[in-house]
Amino acid sequence: MSRHAHGLRAWLLQRVSAVYLALYLLFFLAAMIASPPHSYAAWRDWMAGPWSGIATALFFIALMAHAWVGIRDVVVDYVHPFAMRLVLLTGVAGVLLASLIKVLAALTEVAA
Repeated sequence: MSRHAHGLRAWLLQRVSAVYLALYLLFFLAAMIASPPHSYAAWRDWMAGPWSGIATALFFIALMAHAWVGIRDVVVDYVHPFAMRLVLLTGVAGVLLASLIKVLAALTEVAA
């Protein structure tokens, strides 16, 4: 397993990402309450804006990092056979990375 996200670094990454996720959700709720998009075009325009697009991309990056640290800690703590742990962590990393790439591609398409 990687030594780069163990101990204090993993703890800090989990906490910082959780704070960003909470702040983004508050921002998103406030934006939707203040001026909810009533059509697909309005929603697309809102997501194509530079600030909302960047904030949303950072939200999904933080979400994937937060999920990775949490799932990795559970797998490392409870799955003891190394081969099984490696397969599970590789699968989780693949799914999270593929999801992030898909989200960022969609955000890039909307912004174009």
